[in-house]
Amino acid sequence: MNRILRATQTFYYALILLIIASLYSCGVSKFIPNGESLYTGSKINIKANKEIGKTKKVSQELHTLLEPEPNSKILGTRPGLYFHYKAQKKNPGFLNRWLNKKFGEEPIYLSDVNPQRIEQLMLNRLDNRGFFYSKVTSKLDSTQKHAALSYQVELQQPYTLEQFKLDKDSLPIYNDISKALTQTEIKIGKRFDLELMKYERQRIDQELKQKGYYNFNPDFLIFEVDTNRYDNKKFDLFLRLKKNVPKKSLFPYTIDSIAVFPNFSIDTDTISPSRATKINGISFFQKEEFFNPEKLEPYILFGLGQKYNSRTAGLTSNRLSSLGTYKFVNIRFNEKDTSATDSVRSLSADIYLSPLTKRSVRAEFQGVTKSNGFAGPGIAVSYNNRNLFKGGETFGITGNFAYETQLSGGKNTGLSSIAGGLKTDLIIPSLIPFSPKRFKYAVPKTKISLGTDFLKRTKLYTLNSFNATFGYTWNANRFVYHELNPINVNYVKLSNTTEEFLAILDNNPFLSQSFQQQFIAGLNYTFTYNELVDGNNNNPFFVSTSLDIAGNTLNLLSGSKTTIFGLEYAQYAKADVDIRYYLKWKKEQALVARLYGGWGLPFGNSTTLPFVKQFFSGGPYSVRAFKIRSLGPGTYNSEENGTSSFFDQSGNLKLEANLEYRFPIWSYFKGAIFADAGNVWLTNNFEISEDEPAESRAFNEELLAKGKFGSNWAKELGIGVGLGLRIDIQSFVLRFDFASPLQVPYLPKGERVRIPFFDGGSNNLIFNFAIGYPF
Repeated sequence: MNRILRATQTFYYALILLIIASLYSCGVSKFIPNGESLYTGSKINIKANKEIGKTKKVSQELHTLLEPEPNSKILGTRPGLYFHYKAQKKNPGFLNRWLNKKFGEEPIYLSDVNPQRIEQLMLNRLDNRGFFYSKVTSKLDSTQKHAALSYQVELQQPYTLEQFKLDKDSLPIYNDISKALTQTEIKIGKRFDLELMKYERQRIDQELKQKGYYNFNPDFLIFEVDTNRYDNKKFDLFLRLKKNVPKKSLFPYTIDSIAVFPNFSIDTDTISPSRATKINGISFFQKEEFFNPEKLEPYILFGLGQKYNSRTAGLTSNRLSSLGTYKFVNIRFNEKDTSATDSVRSLSADIYLSPLTKRSVRAEFQGVTKSNGFAGPGIAVSYNNRNLFKGGETFGITGNFAYETQLSGGKNTGLSSIAGGLKTDLIIPSLIPFSPKRFKYAVPKTKISLGTDFLKRTKLYTLNSFNATFGYTWNANRFVYHELNPINVNYVKLSNTTEEFLAILDNNPFLSQSFQQQFIAGLNYTFTYNELVDGNNNNPFFVSTSLDIAGNTLNLLSGSKTTIFGLEYAQYAKADVDIRYYLKWKKEQALVARLYGGWGLPFGNSTTLPFVKQFFSGGPYSVRAFKIRSLGPGTYNSEENGTSSFFDQSGNLKLEANLEYRFPIWSYFKGAIFADAGNVWLTNNFEISEDEPAESRAFNEELLAKGKFGSNWAKELGIGVGLGLRIDIQSFVLRFDFASPLQVPYLPKGERVRIPFFDGGSNNLIFNFAIGYPF
């Protein structure tokens, strides 16, 4: 075995040396044509007096103007450029042509750079930011075959605002503009900023469009600057309307008719003759009733006689789209003839709704491979009706069946399981019993679910379960999502237990108690803040937290009893939080950091959390250098005791941290380098009876001693690093991760830290296959 390990290490070292040697052999200087110099980049040096203060933001903004970007560089070499040059030979060969096609880069020479243009762009940007009369010069730094540029920027004292005034006359629109200016970001003492003025015009336009000014345009506003009154780099700013603004843009519009077409065909773009139904002045036109007008009317936020409001129109479109019934939602406003008077200007609103296919059936055939060695086929069939009661209700039925068998695992080989289930969901686009109009951003939904599942594991047990949920989901805004389930009932029945499984329960009262409480009833709540929906945000933040409380209501109903309807029920409180931060930059590169923490506390009837509510660590969505459910609690290891049972590897406290660097390789292929750390622990004691056999008592005492959370928890973390390959095709991701442990918590002290991919023998490499990104 030692010979094998030494040979493996020698191979790894030789491979690393070979890669480094190959990279450093990729010199490109000999390929650069005579008379050309390879452009290697630019730097900016800013000179400013102390009164200006920090110039970091100015420097960052000027760096965005540097172009073109030099050829990419890895470990001091430019392989992309090297592959390009090799492919230009007379007979480059298949390999060189392929490498150039996939990874090659066109050379960027000094002749491709225009320093004078960059200087002018910088001066324009500095003028726009108030640094008038600044100076920018460039300097060449070159060798025989390489060249770089440096730009010297001399910042002048910026112009600052002394007075801001709205030039207005008797038109009513000026009063509305004046009200909008109470929220302006243009403040006395701030430096001149052209971009801020452009933003202010857009903001005022949005404010006016919420007050009826349907035809207004931000280009109708103009800012004028006056520096003549000052000689100390101060200026006055004036805002007014341009001359010759169209008259119709200066008056608000009122909605005087609303027509809704709930079954509009976008393919024909025609409206067939149909009867009209009026609800609160809104006319609904449909040949045959597709959507009940009384149920649809509450989702329309504007009404007759109201002023046009762009925000209300946008929210109405969001609400109608979120019903889940319609493929396209189009709201058109049309001006009516107002030649008779200027004071009365009106619009008609037409709402065209194009439905999705009402009924659908979908079948999925699945092949599952798990990190614990189980694999097998599965099938899932689902039926959906998107408008069950003509009120946007979605009704779904899903049935699934799967067979898995243990393909590897020593004495565990031959274990198999059969699983199946049936689930029905009814989603009602309303927060029963409240009116939808109380929620402006999106339609809240009431969800009612009923389901049953069974799981039969050979040599162990059969598990049947029934669950029922009544709850609400809603988006408070673009980023915030809530889910509240005030009724959440889960009943589990354990049967057909084998002697082998009963022996596991007998040896582990912690596990036995978690299986005894078969009735779980309580409420859960989830809050999610997700900036990933904003594709333009390069630093999105994500946080999701949930609270799960069970047994309190049942305790009130049953008094001092520990059972209800003859069933022992669980009592616990459980909370977790998942925090992620994404740092993105050019060419699809990203650094993602994640922190996760979860804690569950049993009380009352319960001394442990139910098994289905406990925490586990390890696997493709956790600490990837360890097999699924193989970490913890603490420094405990079931294989050390010969049990090899994932049942033992759970706890009521979980901590995890992940760091992952993601980068593109070619086309749909993406790469990753990652590090994971985490474990689970026990924070509560479980009873160990003196009547137990000595072997069982010793086993449980060891589990409690090694699994207890304490001050040395950091030394009990499972830590691993690895490399990943992902195939990302339009957000469908196949993920292959190769990971190796850096710290193994269940090893003796002093032996826990090891060299990844080298130490550890056959356990030094863990392969994970999964669908989707880990976080």
